[in-house]
Amino acid sequence: MKKAYLATLIGFLFFSFAWAQEHPEHPKQQPKTTKQEHPQKETASLTTADLAKGISDYVDEDSKLKGGYLLIYDPSIKKSLELTLTKVHQDKLSQVGENLYFACSDFKATNDKMYDLDFFMKQDENGLMVTEISIHKEEGKPRYSWAEEKGLWVRKPTSK
Repeated sequence: MKKAYLATLIGFLFFSFAWAQEHPEHPKQQPKTTKQEHPQKETASLTTADLAKGISDYVDEDSKLKGGYLLIYDPSIKKSLELTLTKVHQDKLSQVGENLYFACSDFKATNDKMYDLDFFMKQDENGLMVTEISIHKEEGKPRYSWAEEKGLWVRKPTSK
């Protein structure tokens, strides 16, 4: 069930990126439409400050459970990174779908390296929930970029 939800979410994200009509380093805001095929309960619109607070709150709560750090598994080194939030990029907070948001944040690891993490969040009647976190950059070097393939945006690893 979880894999099906994740596959659906990723598919939706890629469809949303296709609407952007550009090659973003980070996802851009999707144009708003007036027609809804399936009416849903309205949620209050979020500001960039709300999204930044959502990330900060998530990191604070998760860090309390994990010894004071946000722990993210790094598949490149096959170890977990112990991270401390240094900045939420308020200029890189975007709505990428209906109640679906993207944000970018900087973290410092206990190995003294800087990491840029991409957060995807969904808003529902329970509030803002982080649905995916990925390591976008290590020490300023991107690990992936976005490329359009047959009308869909897909994540492409960069060469090392």
